[in-house]
Amino acid sequence: MLDRVQNKKADIYRMVMPGHTCPYGLKAKYLLEHEGYEVEDHHLTTREETDAFKKEHGVATTPQVFIDGERVGGHDDTRRFLGKKVVDPKATTYRPVAVLFAMTALTAMAASYAVSGDPFTLKAAEWFVAFSMVVLAMLKLQNVESFATMFLNYDLLAKRWVPYGYVYPYAEGLAGVLMVAGALNFVSIPVALFIGTIGAVSVFKAVYIDRRELKCACVGGSSNVPLGFVSLTENLMMIVMAVWMAAVSLGFVGGHAM
Repeated sequence: MLDRVQNKKADIYRMVMPGHTCPYGLKAKYLLEHEGYEVEDHHLTTREETDAFKKEHGVATTPQVFIDGERVGGHDDTRRFLGKKVVDPKATTYRPVAVLFAMTALTAMAASYAVSGDPFTLKAAEWFVAFSMVVLAMLKLQNVESFATMFLNYDLLAKRWVPYGYVYPYAEGLAGVLMVAGALNFVSIPVALFIGTIGAVSVFKAVYIDRRELKCACVGGSSNVPLGFVSLTENLMMIVMAVWMAAVSLGFVGGHAM
């Protein structure tokens, strides 16, 4: 590969039209320049010009990159040529959940610091769970239909009563908001305990007993997050939070009753 790119010159043909600039063309151009290439940038400014180019070179898409007169291909092909990783959009990943929990944890600590001057408080831990529930519900509610469909693959109650798949994200969001506010514990505690318990049992059965390989609906119906430990954690967090709040409310333990 090094022998092929010694001159560090490349040509790129990409769509730059009055109403549309191809984002992958911009990414490919930046990638080449970042790798030290002198890029000759050719703009395809009309649909007719673009179609003629694709027909001439026998390609279905643009941009197209050429190095030493040899066609490398589009954005992903250029990444491969340069030894860069190409992300598979269909690959399973825990990244969405990891990012979500990291941001809700930081937000909870920030809120705790704003209120008390200390980011590491019991209140921060409580807010972390509540904020996580709110954000998870928000992601599900972006497309309830898609979530409910994926949810039916493994949730035991939804399989028996289909509307539960539509109710779940609203219930999770309501419980989370009430927990943040520290209001109406008699509503948030049983709701969180109920949906958390059903969810935990459903995930445990699907993953650890039936050994099924499924995608989790926890961050919405279009995610590629695998059903497993992380999915179980979401439900266990709700159960623990509900039990903790109930214990505090009843005076069994000290703490910040939410």
